Amino acid sequence: MTLTTTELHEITAANAAGKTPVVFVHGLWLLSSSWRAWRDLFEEQGYATLAPGWPDDPDTVDQAKADPDAFAGKMVQQVTEHYAEAIDALDQAPVVIGHSFGGLIAQKLAGESKNAVTVAIAPAQFKGVTALPPAALKAAAPALLRFNHTRHGVTLTWEQFAFGWSNALSEAEGRALYEEFHVPASSAPIFQAATANFNPFAETKVVTDNHDRGPLLLIAGADDNTVPQAVVENEYRIQQKKIAETELAIIPNRGHSLIIDSGWREVADTALTFVRKHAS
Repeated sequence: MTLTTTELHEITAANAAGKTPVVFVHGLWLLSSSWRAWRDLFEEQGYATLAPGWPDDPDTVDQAKADPDAFAGKMVQQVTEHYAEAIDALDQAPVVIGHSFGGLIAQKLAGESKNAVTVAIAPAQFKGVTALPPAALKAAAPALLRFNHTRHGVTLTWEQFAFGWSNALSEAEGRALYEEFHVPASSAPIFQAATANFNPFAETKVVTDNHDRGPLLLIAGADDNTVPQAVVENEYRIQQKKIAETELAIIPNRGHSLIIDSGWREVADTALTFVRKHAS
């Protein structure tokens, strides 16, 4: 078992509530605490929420910044299995909402029929996605150019965060988000995504021909440099060929920080409308 005491407590509480559970999956350079506002909103709307971290995540942003290498070497399948363990402990299939690599993991879980409903926000590219805009390469460079990427966590500089995350915001808001939310991250998933189309055993593979995956909403920020709109549209074209309902929403004037910045509520309401339509 890889679940922490806190995660087990959240699972127990969700099962006891008897409400539709919503599992939030964060991506790189954030902790599960980044979902706090979303959890409050969904709980107000009658859902039971939980936000497991990645395996061995520090508890707080301060702890994370003090120990960057705590994140080193985390890989996509390891993290997916951690969330699958949490989902398997729930009494009913949950709604799963993920951001960035969390959005990729959410789609992997959906392909395994773990989810009742899935929302993937600015999801990292899965195997088979060929769109690769220059902005995405520049945003990934801090990880891709890292030596010994399995041994060390990667911390973005303010300039790198400003390009990859807060480019659609004022500098003041971007700096505030950088201080409040940004933590080091494993660079391994970025290498896995970048090389997936050349690797027959790629961990970023998503089962896209499972007709039982449930409804899927993909959300893109129109100004996202880390996961540009073209990448999400490519994912949508692959996913929407199947029987299960698939929708795409483009949020204008939004970058990769769209789940934590001052415009988060527009994104959350878009997700919530989809969830209400498809989940009891």
